[in-house]
Amino acid sequence: MILSNVMDPGDYARFPSFQDDATKRKWNLWSYIDARDAAQAFRLALESKLKGAEIFVIANADSVMNRPNEELLNELYPNAPHKRAFGANETLLSIEKARRVLGYKPRYTWRASSK
Repeated sequence: MILSNVMDPGDYARFPSFQDDATKRKWNLWSYIDARDAAQAFRLALESKLKGAEIFVIANADSVMNRPNEELLNELYPNAPHKRAFGANETLLSIEKARRVLGYKPRYTWRASSK
């Protein structure tokens, strides 16, 4: 499994500080993984009937940013072609294989804790 930017709920208080400068978090396309969702992914993998090696990207379903993805991508990667449309704050990392094969469903989001 590939994990990037593992966050505990206590880390969510820092997320508003990411909003003023999109370059601060562009290193992983503004993604994160809640530690509890990471644990879910590992549990699902261990309980699966898979044999051999598999690679899964594990991230939360949303990004760390409030700004829409299109705005962020146009600002920081203006010449990069977009192969598909993205939801406004959807993760830009593909977690589809983990959803499809493992039944991974991110349950936690920093957005719920910031309300």
